[in-house]
Amino acid sequence: MALPLRALLSSLLPLLLLILLSVDVHANYGWTGNARHVLVSKNHRHRPSFNPDPWQNAHATFYGGADASQTMGGACGYGDLHKQGYGVETAALSTVLFKGGQACGACFEIKCDDPRLCKSGQAPSITVTATNLCPLNSYGGWCDPPHEHFDLAQPAFLQIAEYKAGIVPVQYRRVPCKKEGGIRFTITGNPYFNLVLIWNVGGAGDIRSVQVKKGDDQKLKWTTLKRHWGQNWETDAMLLGESLTFRVRASDGRYSTSWGVAPNNWQFGQTFEGKNFKYRQTPPHPQ
Repeated sequence: MALPLRALLSSLLPLLLLILLSVDVHANYGWTGNARHVLVSKNHRHRPSFNPDPWQNAHATFYGGADASQTMGGACGYGDLHKQGYGVETAALSTVLFKGGQACGACFEIKCDDPRLCKSGQAPSITVTATNLCPLNSYGGWCDPPHEHFDLAQPAFLQIAEYKAGIVPVQYRRVPCKKEGGIRFTITGNPYFNLVLIWNVGGAGDIRSVQVKKGDDQKLKWTTLKRHWGQNWETDAMLLGESLTFRVRASDGRYSTSWGVAPNNWQFGQTFEGKNFKYRQTPPHPQ
């Protein structure tokens, strides 16, 4: 004889609870590849955009000549700053700010803090990208620890201060980087050593970790790259002949994944454009 409906539901309840508990455990601890991917993607998607830091005190000098030609290259490894979109709005950072290359690509808003030395009638502040390291023992030790110092490209310095000032007190803060287009990945090296230069990064601008995956299959494992120097990242994984997906993590904890950004016929020396970070507009500094 058929069981009454209430009795049937009572007998099925423990089984339903067991199924729901299993799904919850899998989703939270990543025991299945698909569930883990969904969880990670959700966390990445909902992280807030990079916001400006509070203002802090520092000093600034200038280098590179009137056309900033001597600022090309540098300790971040970007090369031709004009071709890569950084232009002359760049800075070499003191050791404390450079952080062994971790600050490469970060953007700073800087304003002159001494009316006697500031340039009148000019923009109250400028925004520059960190592209170089100010060497130790420069300018009488201003770039040595514990000083926070910006050695600006000369055209950038002259937007906020007089040439004759030489060195000026400034205020600065980290701000979102506003870049055109996507993150760029330039791959060099050989089949046994891959070096990836990552540039044109928006949002926080700097990068704390890089991963690469062969193909765009979500079930394949990620390979973690190591910082070689500046914004150059290395791996000895065999990548040639494979389509590549890159995932980068910025200092604010946000991720950007560029699925299949390099096709399987990529060659060393090529640059590929991936997905960039979004950024929030920074309120203008009051006049």
